[in-house]
Amino acid sequence: MSHPVRIQSALVSVFDKTGLEPVILALQSLGVTLYSTGGTQAALEGWGASVVPVEQLTDYPAILGGRVKTLHPKVFGGILGRRAHAEDQAEMGRLALPAIDLVIVDLYPFEATVAQGADEADIIEKIDIGGISLIRAAAKNHRDVVVIPSQVHYAGLLELLTQRGGVSTLEERQFWALEGFRTSAHYDVQIQAWMAQRLERPPLERLLLSVPAATDLRYGENPHQAGRFFGPLADCLETLHGKTLSYNNLLDVDAAVSLISEFENEGPTFAILKHNNACGCATRPTLEAAFLAALETDPVSAFGGVLIANAPIDGAAAAAMAELFSEVVIAPDFTPEALAILTLKKNRILLRHRPQPARTALVRSAINGYLVQTPDTTTETTSHLTCVTSATASPEAIADALFALKVAKHTRSNTIVLAKDRRLLASGTGQTSRVDALRQAIAKAHAFSFDLAGCAMASDAFFPFPDCIEIAGESGITTVVQPGGSIKDELSIAACNDRGIAMYTTGIRHFKH
Repeated sequence: MSHPVRIQSALVSVFDKTGLEPVILALQSLGVTLYSTGGTQAALEGWGASVVPVEQLTDYPAILGGRVKTLHPKVFGGILGRRAHAEDQAEMGRLALPAIDLVIVDLYPFEATVAQGADEADIIEKIDIGGISLIRAAAKNHRDVVVIPSQVHYAGLLELLTQRGGVSTLEERQFWALEGFRTSAHYDVQIQAWMAQRLERPPLERLLLSVPAATDLRYGENPHQAGRFFGPLADCLETLHGKTLSYNNLLDVDAAVSLISEFENEGPTFAILKHNNACGCATRPTLEAAFLAALETDPVSAFGGVLIANAPIDGAAAAAMAELFSEVVIAPDFTPEALAILTLKKNRILLRHRPQPARTALVRSAINGYLVQTPDTTTETTSHLTCVTSATASPEAIADALFALKVAKHTRSNTIVLAKDRRLLASGTGQTSRVDALRQAIAKAHAFSFDLAGCAMASDAFFPFPDCIEIAGESGITTVVQPGGSIKDELSIAACNDRGIAMYTTGIRHFKH
């Protein structure tokens, strides 16, 4: 046991008293001197503990409505004084500073207050000053002081008190100090995030993240890689049935949720995703019909995929889905009949999706740092379309073009998406050239016997040459939508005019790497 320290005095100041009583009774039984303030002092005395008020120690009252209670040299000197430092000890003796060996503090519930929608004045009052200062001071002097910054650590402290008479090791104090600094850092990150949102500051100025809720995953993308998910997953997804989500499941779920959000105000829509890309997507009068149309796009890729609907899944849709092997099914809800059918496969994961506030930033690691960008929140409507050809498209073809654009926005670049009758026919995904993406899409459509005559084609970026238009014309494609902006746009436009193809530009690129 390295550098053991016995707890002989403790400062206790907490907002939430839950779980504290056994700890206080154990400290009292060991004869530890207890210092406390306000409501905490009253609670301790109610449990039968003998308490020295901080005001008695400092000879100074709490002021400014309780905003200042522990911020005093006698408190912080007692925490920060180095026990093995002769000058510190001499000064502590001269100034009558009592050594404080244990600090038990939690912080005002800032996050919870924000989440409850409190007004600004109440939120400001929940910015803790004294508590966070006490945590940092005790964590800094962890060679001599134990800091307990959260209820999470009461069990460990109680074991130390009851099993070892309050004697801690340096390693234990280092661990709790680390937890103290993590608590402090997380708290400050939440405060700045709230202020940045309130002031509408862009999320690209400084990257500050603190996400304490972590879920262990079976492994990462591959079995030899470790994986964890950080975030309050249960706020967004409720698991109704099936095994634990994996790393790859979560990537597909994220892609699925992002795609289906494009169809929030559409009719019943179903999408099937594999490796983050849609291999089926359709809008129909019923979810059952939407699923069957989406499945028909590519039943081979659909095997083992992630299924998502924009409306509650009913018994008819569930019956249609029952025989398809699927990893995950996501919907706003499931009827009892649907649950009875879909839970027959014990490993099929059923998720109830709860809408969340729009993300303000997307973050990914790169090289020796991080890339941060604002989300692609633009979804094209007819108001975004500019016809640049002599031919124009019918309202139905324009609806198909907009449908294709929604899918293209959520498909890996380079991509081409082909759609007809509000259904994905095929897509070319993640290709190194747009020509390859188009040829892949056409080949897949033909493999499943789709007639491309009269279908719409969407591209995530402009056409640098007219070659894609030439290939599209040979395949019967009659409507094209793309961002435009190439210095050779006129060549593609001319190729469309030569073939009677209607082309619309949007001015908006949707690269997804």
